[in-house]
Amino acid sequence: MAELAGLEDHRTREVNAKHGDDHGVHLGKLRTVAKRLKTQQELARQLWSTGDTAARLLALLICRPKGFERDELDVMLREARAPKVHDWLVNYVVKKSPHAEELRLAWFADPDPVVASAGWALTTERVTKKPESLDLPRLLDVIESEMKDAPDRLQWAMNHCLAQIGIEHAAHRARAIDIGERLAVLKDYPTSPGCTSPYAPTWISEMVRRAHT
Repeated sequence: MAELAGLEDHRTREVNAKHGDDHGVHLGKLRTVAKRLKTQQELARQLWSTGDTAARLLALLICRPKGFERDELDVMLREARAPKVHDWLVNYVVKKSPHAEELRLAWFADPDPVVASAGWALTTERVTKKPESLDLPRLLDVIESEMKDAPDRLQWAMNHCLAQIGIEHAAHRARAIDIGERLAVLKDYPTSPGCTSPYAPTWISEMVRRAHT
């Protein structure tokens, strides 16, 4: 914790604050510390228990994803209110856990929109890598009826799922683009030069174009 405090930088904290993350440690420096520490599950648990955002990010870099029980991951997700902690927990840990599918189903239907966004993120992973048994038309139905008015983080996760359905599944591409055009979610999102817009119709069209060039 003393080492992390020494890595604190006020400019980094200001940048992170704009994204809702309350820490000032550059992520590159966190990764350097994690590389030195290597995998240490017990230390990861101790760092997580501090509640400090930088410590929790470091914990997620040095933990053993398969070392967490299902209920432990559920509690961790509900505690992870900082967006970066939430994102890393889902992508670096839960996706590699044997409990991923069980948690996907539980979180997908959760009344807390932040928890539900994790369920959607795991569903997007399935859309891309293991779509068998997923009801894609039903997912599109839910997106069509709920995405427009969903809270920000849930809306973002649903939009990502919409885009991946359109990108990965040609049979549903036209409908995915149509839903995106009608709902116009993230249509005016500021996008840096050289980056792909998160607006689903643009995102889908660009990724499909790249795949065929």
